[in-house]
Amino acid sequence: MNDELRERVEREAEKHALLNAVKHESDADVGAIMGPLMGDNPDFREHGDEIPGIVGGVVGRMNDLDYTDKRERLEELAPEELAEIEAEEEEDEHDLPELPNADDYDAIRMRCAPNPNGPWHVGHARMPAVIGTYRERYDGWFCVRFDDTDPETKRPDLEAYDAILEDLNYLGFEPDATYRASDRLETYYDHARDLIEMGGAYTCSCSGEEFSELKNSGEACPHRQKDEATVLEEFDGMIDGEYSSGEMVLRVKTDIEHKNPALRDWVAFRMIDTPHPREEASEYRCWPMLDFQSGVDDYLLEITHIIRGIDLQDSAKRQRFVYDYFDWEYPEVIHWGHVQLDDYDVKMSTSTISKLIEDGELDGWDDPRAPTLKSLRRRGIRGEAIVEAMTGLGTSTTDVDLAMSSIYANNRDLIDEETDRRFLVRDGNQIPLGGSPPDVGTPPLHPNHEERGVREIPVGDSVMLEPDDLPEREERIWLKGLGCFQFTRDVLQYTGEDIEVVREGDVDVIHWVPADERVPVRMRTMDGDVRGHAEPGVGDLESDEMVQFERVGFARIDRHDEADEETVAYYAHP
Repeated sequence: MNDELRERVEREAEKHALLNAVKHESDADVGAIMGPLMGDNPDFREHGDEIPGIVGGVVGRMNDLDYTDKRERLEELAPEELAEIEAEEEEDEHDLPELPNADDYDAIRMRCAPNPNGPWHVGHARMPAVIGTYRERYDGWFCVRFDDTDPETKRPDLEAYDAILEDLNYLGFEPDATYRASDRLETYYDHARDLIEMGGAYTCSCSGEEFSELKNSGEACPHRQKDEATVLEEFDGMIDGEYSSGEMVLRVKTDIEHKNPALRDWVAFRMIDTPHPREEASEYRCWPMLDFQSGVDDYLLEITHIIRGIDLQDSAKRQRFVYDYFDWEYPEVIHWGHVQLDDYDVKMSTSTISKLIEDGELDGWDDPRAPTLKSLRRRGIRGEAIVEAMTGLGTSTTDVDLAMSSIYANNRDLIDEETDRRFLVRDGNQIPLGGSPPDVGTPPLHPNHEERGVREIPVGDSVMLEPDDLPEREERIWLKGLGCFQFTRDVLQYTGEDIEVVREGDVDVIHWVPADERVPVRMRTMDGDVRGHAEPGVGDLESDEMVQFERVGFARIDRHDEADEETVAYYAHP
């Protein structure tokens, strides 16, 4: 091997050693780099008996460098390969894939387009969670656009506009702008007129059944040949309310023989006799279909990326006909599958939940049995926990299952260290105490934070225990923060033994509350209300404070109800 080749081998060995070390954030391994080295340099193979010795020396020198120096040297030798590693590292940090063709746009602009027919259920959180996360990643922009142009079938709920913005804020996001499509009717009318003048739309008075027969047979509607002046006149008549529901529609001219009948001359505007619930929009009777309205808005708002359900693939295809007429560039589209949720008996459907509330089977949108964001918020589950679970689902085109346990685990990570412990006994049995136990129990506020101190719980003559915790005759138990007791003759006799009896594994640790100074608690759960009694300090907790009821789970203190003489808590999760 001549000197020139040797220098080249050393240079290539150095690059591959650094690639291996930086990628795995460890020392380079000779065996791991030999394959890639020889693959990139097939002319080295005839010197295969000499190469390992040279590589070994180079690897040793590279491993003497610290990680920062290795990375800096690799940037000098192979900047493109280092950039690829950095891109992979960045990808590994995110559950969400890169947006398609993101580098082609000066700014990433996205939209969340809810139908304001009620507060959001849990599944609705996926869109803002993903869009908001992308905005943060790309330093982009996103808006909330209420697609409220169906005052009849998907009639807006006037309270839902603010309720949805509150839900969005709960998840941790604030939109850069907010729009109501029902405020923009004149904009849609103007674009419809432009489309008519291009010969791209026509008014049609066929009944739904008549047009369906023509469409399915690939035959043109007889109204398709109307001149533009007539179409404009009739469309203005629609706007002026001269037609009733079902009498006249405006259709986009597409391909009447398109292989997909759903794309053939689709309806852009129709008449709706039912007034819009918003006073500002109550006089309108000519309403755009969602595909026309959202298509125009996406262009005017300069949306670069759209995320929508896999079942809405035809929407993009319909809208492309309009975009082609106007010579607009269609945004990037990501289609994803639906989210399916476990744990709830109530269907994740706005209309279903609304009906159950109306019938009195649910107390409201924040009933713990309802799969809604307002319910999770009232239970003390942080929006961040939901966002993390939703982004973890990715953007797959297949339907995905969301386990509530993943949200609970995220929330537990967020609140565990800051949440103090308390005792709650459900359906308790009162047991007398004997043997002169301490007057005050002193369990810690938090097992990991001695600096927070202890709770001082007055003991009295008897305690409450949960039925499953009642000991057998002569069995010993450890009342947490109080001491060891033996159940003898229906009395818990204090034995005075130390904590070693617990460490030896012979004695169970049990939570308790004093029988005399207990606080009645009604804990609202997904399975219904649970009643019990808590240690006296619970009665002094502030509303909205989180606690962990030991051996029960985390809960949010909702209120202290003086009329019913009870504290109401909402159960969060184990």
